[in-house]
Amino acid sequence: MRYLLILLFSLHLFAIDASMKIEKDVEHRSRIAVIDGSDVMNGKVSRIFLSDLKISGHFLSDGTVHKGDFSGSFVPPGLKGREYIVKYRYTNPNGPKLEVRLLKASDGSQLFEKSYALSNAQKMPFLVHKAVYDINRILKYPDIGWINRYVVFSRYTAPKRSEILLADYTFTYTKVIIRGGLNLFPKWADSAQKSFYYTSYAGLVPTLNKINIYTGSKSTVASSEGMIVCSDVSDDGGKILLTMAPEGQADIYEMSLFTGSKTRVTHFNGVDVSGKYLGRSGQIVFVSNRLGYANIFKKSIGSGAVSQVVFHGRNNNAVDAHGSTIVYSSRESNNAFGGNRFNLYLSSANGGTTRPLTTTGSNQFPRFSTDGKIVLYIKQRGGSSSVGYINLESSQSLLFPLGGRKIQSIDW
Repeated sequence: MRYLLILLFSLHLFAIDASMKIEKDVEHRSRIAVIDGSDVMNGKVSRIFLSDLKISGHFLSDGTVHKGDFSGSFVPPGLKGREYIVKYRYTNPNGPKLEVRLLKASDGSQLFEKSYALSNAQKMPFLVHKAVYDINRILKYPDIGWINRYVVFSRYTAPKRSEILLADYTFTYTKVIIRGGLNLFPKWADSAQKSFYYTSYAGLVPTLNKINIYTGSKSTVASSEGMIVCSDVSDDGGKILLTMAPEGQADIYEMSLFTGSKTRVTHFNGVDVSGKYLGRSGQIVFVSNRLGYANIFKKSIGSGAVSQVVFHGRNNNAVDAHGSTIVYSSRESNNAFGGNRFNLYLSSANGGTTRPLTTTGSNQFPRFSTDGKIVLYIKQRGGSSSVGYINLESSQSLLFPLGGRKIQSIDW
């Protein structure tokens, strides 16, 4: 009974989903209000501003975008209790333009002003992301550079057909990069997000390709019978982890991009997939069915020793790593005739406390932000699908609805 009470308390204390969040460290967040000074209000711009401020973990807004004057220093009396006021003006005559001012709420004095513009109207969300990023920087909060990054994902369009797209983190902006055929498992090739790897099933043998999103240039990296998937890229971009099955069973290989040589990392007469580097430790975590069900293990590259990492659940089928911290998806129901519940958990590859992150729906494809502070995932619940984000420090969470097409894989 004592252990049951501890478990229930832990679940109550840490679980996060769309309907529940935990406010902590509120004193370290700035109370902020947003005023739209545009001639015509744009609901998308307003929603993105509020989402960016919330998921940053550094601001507390009242969840409302107020209408007001952009140019003046007047602060409505009802907003004087905030610390800061963000005023913006959005126009789109010859391309989207966003003007932003940051004021002290107490006296209306200006702390920051900047104008942002793009030629592509569809990329409007990135104007807002950049503005919030700059406001966060001016107020000397920890960096939130992840907010400016692309998400790359693959989704099915028909049987044996898919497309690969780019999106901003809210999925307000999307652009198809690869269309036609079966192209899966996109993975960013570099931190600057100039290129990504993906698996093509256009020929008789699965092929790992690399494409530059700016020039469209494409090259073949490797191929393998059965399957080939790039699951991770080393910090310096010189090595990649591959899942291949040249002899019928999936194993993990490390490939040098300088020499093209491949080193087999796992040796198991079963399924080893989804290898992720544990920082620069020379170790990886991966998913394996060594226990008769999917679970998370780790090993050093070049060593034969394998150790179990997760001791929770009976089907832990997805994992991502940032340093020694891992996030994984665990099946928590066993419904043979319907959808099952999968929840996300945060833990360490070196042992220690395991923290539940979600409590409802089917939550898959967990991915850390580049700084390890945000977790992206896909939630399916009640026939609908959403992309979700959890700020691990502030416990703020967001969900953005997706279209009806099924996402196959995603990277951030």
